[in-house]
Amino acid sequence: MARLGFLLFGAFVQSVHGAVAPWAQCGGIGYTGDTVCPSSYTCKVQNDWYHQCVPGTASSASSSAKPTSSVGSVTSSPSSSVATVTSKTTTLSTVSTASATSGGVKCTGTFTPVSASAFVEKMNPGWNLGNTLDAVEDEGDWNNPKVTPDTFTDVKAAGFKGVRLPVTWAYHFTSASPTWNVDPAWLQRVSDVVDMITSQGFYTIVNVHHDSWTWADVSAPGANLTMIEEKFYRLWYQIGTKLACKGSQVAFEPINEPPGTTAEHGAEINKLNGIFLKAISDAGGFNPKRVVTLVGVGEDSIKTSQWFKLPDFKFTNPYAIQFHYYSPYDFTFSAWGKTIWGSDADKAAIDADFAAIRGNFTDVPLIIGEWDASPIATETAARWRYNDFVVQTAPKYNIATVLWDNGADHLDRATHQWRDPVALDIIISGAAGKTNSLPDSTTDGSVTTQKSSAYVYHKVNETITDAVLPYLFNGNTLSSIKNTKTGAVLTKGTDYSSSASAITLTSKFLKTVLTSTTTGSLTNLTLTFSSGAPTTVDILQYDTPVLGTTSAKLPATSADLRIPITWKGQNRPAAVRALKSDGTILIDDWTQYLGPLQQGRLTYSGQWDWDANSVILKAPVLDAVRSAGKDTTFTIDFYPREPSNSANFTLTV
Repeated sequence: MARLGFLLFGAFVQSVHGAVAPWAQCGGIGYTGDTVCPSSYTCKVQNDWYHQCVPGTASSASSSAKPTSSVGSVTSSPSSSVATVTSKTTTLSTVSTASATSGGVKCTGTFTPVSASAFVEKMNPGWNLGNTLDAVEDEGDWNNPKVTPDTFTDVKAAGFKGVRLPVTWAYHFTSASPTWNVDPAWLQRVSDVVDMITSQGFYTIVNVHHDSWTWADVSAPGANLTMIEEKFYRLWYQIGTKLACKGSQVAFEPINEPPGTTAEHGAEINKLNGIFLKAISDAGGFNPKRVVTLVGVGEDSIKTSQWFKLPDFKFTNPYAIQFHYYSPYDFTFSAWGKTIWGSDADKAAIDADFAAIRGNFTDVPLIIGEWDASPIATETAARWRYNDFVVQTAPKYNIATVLWDNGADHLDRATHQWRDPVALDIIISGAAGKTNSLPDSTTDGSVTTQKSSAYVYHKVNETITDAVLPYLFNGNTLSSIKNTKTGAVLTKGTDYSSSASAITLTSKFLKTVLTSTTTGSLTNLTLTFSSGAPTTVDILQYDTPVLGTTSAKLPATSADLRIPITWKGQNRPAAVRALKSDGTILIDDWTQYLGPLQQGRLTYSGQWDWDANSVILKAPVLDAVRSAGKDTTFTIDFYPREPSNSANFTLTV
């Protein structure tokens, strides 16, 4: 389904003469206040701009502070901080809210520095442990089991090279301002999972995740930026302290997809990037040498290109820029009946997006920290072609990819099974630079029927004929076809034939599979090629599903409505259209200008769903009917998408 500013950390700027308060500023570039610290405190240089009164005698000021893994002594005082954006960097004109720390963790062992470009290369292709440690409020709350080492065994065996570890911290604070302490048990859990990941040889990125839309939303009306900055520093200081001695295969990402729509929001995210860098540097250990993947507003490529700026702070971290990619939205999120993808225009749009961000950051390593087209909600052949194009095009612009997996789309972590093994093979093979052969499918949005070569769709009781499947061999040749149900290898010339652009399954062979009126998937054929990933063809017999009821009275209260259904083929809807009794579109009437497969269609996310026994109209859709005050007919389209393969349900008001 994310620039860089820097701020100076301290208490009040003292503009009057007299001893400076403990932990307050006592010097630095541009500072005009008193430089005398109180008894038992000394003025210590934290950076060029900020000197601070810290505990200790003058003789100890020139030496390193005592190493510590505790952050309990860090305090702060309120003050304002305003970023002044320049053309190339972000600077700060005043002191920020958060106090700088003294000292930091001292690590034993060695740290082998790695460049950001090398790190990004070693992450590719990567995988996200989504909806797990980032779940709200706790690990396990979003229907994924708690992570165990064998999860990463599965990921490694699949061929991924890196793991992004999203972590939500919002519900694990044990104190409020000024300490903002994080539960040590949660810090330890994150550290343990990092060890699980790196022990498998993975490179990993640890982040602050859904905090971006809770306490750290800088775009929220009335957002308390002082609090956000203070808390952000404190959080990253603690994360940095806990993970300070991890090896160079561990990188940090400041915050996931921070909301924002304006240049001012962009400047504030730049500033948070700077706070993050300062915090991990203060935490000590190997952190000043650690790779970081910095972010822009929304981790969106366009907003990042508009507003991302590097800090002027003299940090030493090698950095990459991370952005996320879920475009085109209507296809990847199954919106408005968009079940097709793969036209020349579709491909050109992705290529242009990647070219644009690379053109804006010509010498910076880039990594797509999230991307996906869900196996649950997208059409199979279109999805495989999308998967292939993304992983084949990103390297063209020296961009790495990290697949988003929420636990429902790809790896079933309980059964250790991948839900779409073909998509997985295409991604791994494509990322390795191999050319994949792919099923063809409809790309013309003006038609009323959608075809897909990932299936042989046969309607019950229709005559069995040869099935011609257009195929994109991409320079490869078909090596073999195997019936995965029987294990038999098909005979070329008898069971199938192939040309430069198609595979034909003979009626003689299909009659050995289509032997009854049973609906659903009857077998899968595995296709292997001279190069690239194997693919499958699902031989599926279907009839139009039957609704348990074709009408109902609109409920008086807002709630999801389940329409009973008897499935008869591919057991999922393709799209749902909603028309009011006067013929107008219920929601998003602008879809009238789209093609026949999309006009009047609802959006899968949040508007409709399904399960084994029902199609579900979500509460917001019923609210829309209630607001319209008109009877509304819902046309449920099924796969294969053809005019006769649908069912109607009417809500009366």
